[in-house]
Amino acid sequence: MKSIVLSSGGVDSTTCLTAALLEQVPEDVISVSVNYGQKHDKELKCAEEVALHYNVKHQVLDLSSVFAQSNCALLKTSTDEVKHTSYEAQLAEGHINTYVPFRNGVMLSCLAAFAMSLFPDEEIELWIGVHKDDAAGRAYADCSETFISCMRDAIYEGTYDKVRIRAPFVQANKASIVKFGLAHGTPYELTWSCYEGGEEPCGTCGTCRDRIAAFEANGITDPIMRKW
Repeated sequence: MKSIVLSSGGVDSTTCLTAALLEQVPEDVISVSVNYGQKHDKELKCAEEVALHYNVKHQVLDLSSVFAQSNCALLKTSTDEVKHTSYEAQLAEGHINTYVPFRNGVMLSCLAAFAMSLFPDEEIELWIGVHKDDAAGRAYADCSETFISCMRDAIYEGTYDKVRIRAPFVQANKASIVKFGLAHGTPYELTWSCYEGGEEPCGTCGTCRDRIAAFEANGITDPIMRKW
């Protein structure tokens, strides 16, 4: 069995990598990041550092052309600015402007093809760190349990029962993910979640707010916030 972990360099995916390595030796795990045309590469660099920390292979897939027509605020092609309010406040206004169209669907599909090409004779698990906080209110529709279930069935069927999706936190909230990671030594000091690509986290975008709250719920300060 091989494991391929979708790694953004953030809290959730890094904890997901931790979980995979509790079941597999590093030689059987690959960390894969995606260049989807984001405005900064801070998370990609962090994903590489995390892979080095865990001594696993790391690769980057370039899918930027797929999203080149999108006006999502995270993308280089967009003129929109990231909103510095909570997800709840943004949903009250109508939508989240940091949703990248069907990103998780595209990434999982490409990862399935990548996995079968790399390991044609083996069974493979694709790990993804989606959780219920991101799916709440349909903020990110491609993080929901229903979405993951449908993708799991489609990929399993389309790969001759070779590739399975593992989403260990799909029913969990971010605070419980951090609790799990803290218990198992996840190197959160190496991660990055902020939508802005500055020298330090902004602390006010939706993902920064959720990240800070998740660590506070566990009684500690976010390790990367301690640096500033």
